[in-house]
Amino acid sequence: MDQDSQALRVFGTQIRRLRQQRGLSQEGLANAAGLHRTYIGSVERGERNISLVNILRLAGTLDVDAGDMLSGMRLG
Repeated sequence: MDQDSQALRVFGTQIRRLRQQRGLSQEGLANAAGLHRTYIGSVERGERNISLVNILRLAGTLDVDAGDMLSGMRLG
């Protein structure tokens, strides 16, 4: 697995963990963030290179700092 794919999977796992900690379904998170449920699923599986705008939407919905969602992640 290349570094980009690994980073997307790690980020997706972080989103899933935060969502589950808050007792939200993928659909609940998607609705609250103005996104589609299938998009959330693909982000959580590391299949999507999520945009900054959508990271900020998810951070606001999950009530976390966007920087904390990326903490410890780096390429190279």
